[in-house]
Amino acid sequence: MKSSTIRTFQTVHTWAGLLAGFALFVAFYAGALTVFHHDIALWQSPPWRSEPARDVSVQTMIDRLLAAHPKAAKDFGIVLAPPGTAQGPYAYWNDGEEHFATADKLDRPTDDAGATRGQLADFVYALHDSLGIPVVGLYLMGIVSVIYGLALISGLLIHLPQLLGDLFALRPGRNLKRLWQDAHNAIGVLSLPFHIIFAVTGALMCLFVPLFAALNLIAFDGKLDDAFAKAISTAPTVQASGRAAPMLSAEALTERARASALSLGVTRFEPDYVHYDHYGDANALVQVRGVSERTLGTYGTIALNGATGAVLEQHVGAAHSVNGLVNSSIYALHFGNFGGRAVQWLYFLLGLAGAFLFYSGNLLWIESRRKRRHAEQPRKTLVMARATLGVCLGTCAGIAAAFAATMLAQALGIDPAMPQQAACYGVVALAVAYACMRPVARAAVELLLFTAAAHVAVAIADLIRNAPAWSQPWTPQSLAVLGVDLTGIALGIGFAWLARASRQRALHGDAHSVWAASSARPGMHAEV
Repeated sequence: MKSSTIRTFQTVHTWAGLLAGFALFVAFYAGALTVFHHDIALWQSPPWRSEPARDVSVQTMIDRLLAAHPKAAKDFGIVLAPPGTAQGPYAYWNDGEEHFATADKLDRPTDDAGATRGQLADFVYALHDSLGIPVVGLYLMGIVSVIYGLALISGLLIHLPQLLGDLFALRPGRNLKRLWQDAHNAIGVLSLPFHIIFAVTGALMCLFVPLFAALNLIAFDGKLDDAFAKAISTAPTVQASGRAAPMLSAEALTERARASALSLGVTRFEPDYVHYDHYGDANALVQVRGVSERTLGTYGTIALNGATGAVLEQHVGAAHSVNGLVNSSIYALHFGNFGGRAVQWLYFLLGLAGAFLFYSGNLLWIESRRKRRHAEQPRKTLVMARATLGVCLGTCAGIAAAFAATMLAQALGIDPAMPQQAACYGVVALAVAYACMRPVARAAVELLLFTAAAHVAVAIADLIRNAPAWSQPWTPQSLAVLGVDLTGIALGIGFAWLARASRQRALHGDAHSVWAASSARPGMHAEV
């Protein structure tokens, strides 16, 4: 490959990484935690801690909903609580407007699903999915995923000629830039297949709506809506008969759906959502969506008659449609929920490695543009250093602060949704401001120490508040909660180690580096 061509790819790779790097760091770090979505939900609401809607059954929830909102009978759904948690179900219905409510708040529903529960796991997922920004953030992350794919392709083309020779080369020594470059290249290449999966599935999930609209207009002459609805349908189209009929209980219907799914070859079918059309009518349609493990078709649906319990359609296991299998596989491949704990831990480590990839990419950009023999550094390197510290470390500390805010809100008996957001975004903003005001080398060490302390403090506080549970017989739920706390402590130790390494670099590294203690002063050279 010509040297000019390689330089072109290097430029594309650098700018693609810089443009998307900060958003991707947030997505990967939050995504690593989102892999354990169910465990975080258990951490917030373990079975030994009561909540207002905990003991409400699904059928009781339905009865209360229809008593308070009779019009909802035409179209409503119940999102089931994760198994083993102290959470209760919550309802969704559409009477011309969308409404969401838990059993204790049916008289004051909200139009935001996330606001119904204040669930920490959902908040972390929102950070991964859309940076926590409704609607616009989802499309932004779709664009970022496309840029991410461009960075992957250009990076592969750059390193392809010397790929085998440099793949496992880690050369420690005085040349720290080379060591960071080796680590960056090795992690990028070894995890490339997974990064391709993340980029493609992320772009598809985030940009589905605009892509669908464009295809409908350009290629399908406005007929894609009906064709797509038929292709992804998991239940027959039914009309209300006008004849009232008693409904089987929600619990009986979910059990019939589970039995039907297990007969189709899946090893497990855990219902997580039940949707009703024409409740109370002889033709009432019930769709039970469930999660299956150890299959790429993670999500499946069984459609039943609400009055008789007769199975109308099956879209799970051996009866999964091609469209449903592809759609479900996109989610399974992106979140790693198809292979049990081993795959979850693999995805967790890949998420952290991905976050390191973008963090190290910024460091390499800074090192490649600093002046080697000058104490004063160009403004652009200092600005990037401060932004990298503020945004990346601020995000890590902000998520720990969201965990702490959830604990505090529960102790005070208030909805944790707003405290979670205020704590997370507030800490990120403070970290950015702190990185801008303090000398770079000191800010790096101090922010890393704060992040480490935040992770360890939250974990220890939770271990203390759950002390009575540790003396009881161990259950999968208590092990999951303990696992979240131990992971927090491990992350804290990792941040503390990075703080120590940063301090050593500041004291004993290149005196002309942005990260050196000798150059740690607020003044900046005017060169850009």
